[in-house]
Amino acid sequence: MNDTTSAAGRIVLLSTSHRVAPGLLSWQAWQVLRSADQVLCSDPAHPQLPYLEEAGVRPLPGDVTARELVDRCADGGRTLVVLAAADGDRRLTDGLATLAGSGREQMPALELLPGSYDLPGARLLDLVQVMDRIRRECPWSRLRTHEDLAKYAIEEAYELVEAIETGDRDELREELGDVLLQVVFHARIAEEATGDDDPFSIDDVAGGIVTKLIHRHPHVFGDDTAETPEDVKEHWLRTKAEEKRRASVTDGVPVGQPGLALAAKLGSRVRTAGLDVPVPTGPGIGYELLTLALRAEADGIDPEAALRAAARAYRDAVRTTEGLPDTVEK
Repeated sequence: MNDTTSAAGRIVLLSTSHRVAPGLLSWQAWQVLRSADQVLCSDPAHPQLPYLEEAGVRPLPGDVTARELVDRCADGGRTLVVLAAADGDRRLTDGLATLAGSGREQMPALELLPGSYDLPGARLLDLVQVMDRIRRECPWSRLRTHEDLAKYAIEEAYELVEAIETGDRDELREELGDVLLQVVFHARIAEEATGDDDPFSIDDVAGGIVTKLIHRHPHVFGDDTAETPEDVKEHWLRTKAEEKRRASVTDGVPVGQPGLALAAKLGSRVRTAGLDVPVPTGPGIGYELLTLALRAEADGIDPEAALRAAARAYRDAVRTTEGLPDTVEK
């Protein structure tokens, strides 16, 4: 028995994460499980049970109240381990807290012991599971197609950019989630592809970007070296060119993006390739805007962001003229 056990015994509430494979418990958790006088589990379908039994630990089934736990511990100062449900057991923890707070009980030592911990990114598993259920059970979501959702991807990307430019951290976190939802939603739809369309899953999407990132960062994952941001950019452009093998430096530039961003991207490609391409001229303001966008890009200025900033200033000027506050709720 543990030397720290009080005369009234010891209760250990052992929690585990459903995002970690069953049986992968911490060494401390295995120690307390093997040394306990009793291990209790009220959930007959608890995912840890087969692994505990394989290790020679056989939890007792059945529900117990906080009162019963305290009484069992007092019988010889025993150590009891309660294998908590994945989402916890509020009834039991609240009952123990009530008994401890009464001041009339000789309480056993109480300990909350995490038996397994979430790895970084573990909540992404929850998102995949939630999206899977929504796709199956929501009348609206189960009918959506890639084409239906395309406009939302654009809208959410714009809202993310706005959150970045306004510096609102709460909005930034929320909008990142909305963008992430679009990725998971499209990947979920892609799993159901039939016919000539090859199905793929969110794991394929993640695997693809992992492979791409590793390949494009040989200075991190390989033997190359990069001491400056310019070195990194050179690596990136070289490996990207090897992957794409484009006939023109303009290949792959999406022409559906906003006009200023499109002009700046084309200008960046041309400048990086060292080409001397005369800027076309013609009637209309479009050619003037093209010239301004290319000049801004060459000066290291994002023309799209610059115009948005100017537009916000114009919006505030309008509201000032109207006698309204400068800022508005989204």
